[in-house]
Amino acid sequence: MEVENPNPSADHQPQEEEQQPNSKKLKMSTTTSDDDENYDKAPAAADADGTILPRKPRYKRRKIAIFFAYCGVGYQGMQKNPGAKTIEGDLEEALYHSGAVPEQDRGLPKRFDFARSARTDKGVSAVGQVVSGRFYVDPPGLIERLNSNLSPQIRIFGFKRVTGSFNAKKFCDRRRYVYLIPVFALDPSCHRDRESVLASVGSENELVKCLECSERGRKVFGVMGKRNLHSKSDSEAVSVDSSITLNTSSLLELENDEKIVVKTSENGNGNGDADDNKFNTEPVKDLGDGAAQSDKIEEDKVDRGDVDGNLKPEKRSEFSYGEQERERFNRILKFYEGTHNFHNFTTRTKAEDPSAKRFIISFNANTTINVEGIEFVKCEVIGQSFMLHQIRKLIGLAVAIMRNIAPESLIEAAFEQNVNINVPMAPEVGLYLDECFFSSYNKKWKDSHEELSMKAYAEEAEDFKMKYIYSHIASTEHKDGVVALWLHSLNYRNYSDLRGLNSGQSTETKCDEFVDNCQSTDVKHNEAVDTAE
Repeated sequence: MEVENPNPSADHQPQEEEQQPNSKKLKMSTTTSDDDENYDKAPAAADADGTILPRKPRYKRRKIAIFFAYCGVGYQGMQKNPGAKTIEGDLEEALYHSGAVPEQDRGLPKRFDFARSARTDKGVSAVGQVVSGRFYVDPPGLIERLNSNLSPQIRIFGFKRVTGSFNAKKFCDRRRYVYLIPVFALDPSCHRDRESVLASVGSENELVKCLECSERGRKVFGVMGKRNLHSKSDSEAVSVDSSITLNTSSLLELENDEKIVVKTSENGNGNGDADDNKFNTEPVKDLGDGAAQSDKIEEDKVDRGDVDGNLKPEKRSEFSYGEQERERFNRILKFYEGTHNFHNFTTRTKAEDPSAKRFIISFNANTTINVEGIEFVKCEVIGQSFMLHQIRKLIGLAVAIMRNIAPESLIEAAFEQNVNINVPMAPEVGLYLDECFFSSYNKKWKDSHEELSMKAYAEEAEDFKMKYIYSHIASTEHKDGVVALWLHSLNYRNYSDLRGLNSGQSTETKCDEFVDNCQSTDVKHNEAVDTAE
């Protein structure tokens, strides 16, 4: 007898479905690419016989910070600029040829999160530059591969792993720059302009005549060789310097019967005088007058150092960077410390622009260094960030004050928003980026990531600095006298604002009047040579 199932629905009760666990959401990573993630899932390759071939090794991208140095000579700055030779352009190509950047990302820095800690201007060098990005660091030997694809004046020191969100520009707290200024540049009597040399003739403090500058093609009044004037006619006079150049002088009649000697160079070498305008006009009396001839004879004596009938040897200055000079120079540089409106110390930035306000942490010149027989003062400035030409203009005005050409009060006046001052700019050759600091980043990630600093590369960086940067600065001064020639342009004719601002003077129109009246070839040269970062 069959017994009926008292619970017939039990046989038909469906089994509970097994619940599948929720799939874990993939974490986005900035250190791997899509190709990296899909590589492990790809099937192994096989040949025609079915033999499995070993897969070609593939590597993951890593976010790293690269530490390197370079000598800026021959480059148009750090930042990449189409059509210009730049450090960044050469570095990107080296990264590609070294296997750190794939073919599809070549020339597209945004695709590998490229960032730089600092931009340097044309001709400016660096010892502690840092860039960041997502690169293939394997196989081992990336640093050697990079250096083999770069010129000797660019040296990669090493790299360190960083967080995925790291950015070399945004995470940089401070930047330290160094400017090497020759000690003679701080000497008030060395490489003075021609007006000062002429005015000092016969006085107790007669200025030193720069014979070496005349040999470089400068036409500094008071340092040229003997010039003979030949009055062949009333319309032409010829002035000859057999050792340097040939000048022709034409006489233009004026209403008051005076004449102007217009001097133009015929040598075609392009080395114009920073103290002279394109056409240097000097009002003189008629050459037939005895007094005028006497003036020209006295002028010739000054040219060859023959005063009072005696040929004077070249004087040598006894100036040295002693304790008194060090204290004064540091006092001048200390005016720059703090937050100020540096609109007068840059280009194309208006006083009303908030970016004109910058914070300088420290500025000092405590040490000197001798390179190839030239003694340099090491000026170190640390700040959050700097504008175009800012440091070179800070040095330029400080040197003018040390040479007693400008008052110290001019610095504070230059910080005023309604004051426009034409500030001299020191040559670029002596400036270099010394180090970039990442203090906040290092403090936050000290337990999980390496410290970002130049400590591990200090010895190698010092060797590169002495071999390439310091030697270039000294050799350039020996060969071309860049700083010496620049010093001759520090005069009131080129920079009338260096006299200081008188009480009641309109400061807003002062700079405009200067631009309209001044035709200095040195100013034009600086505007043509220096390019924006």
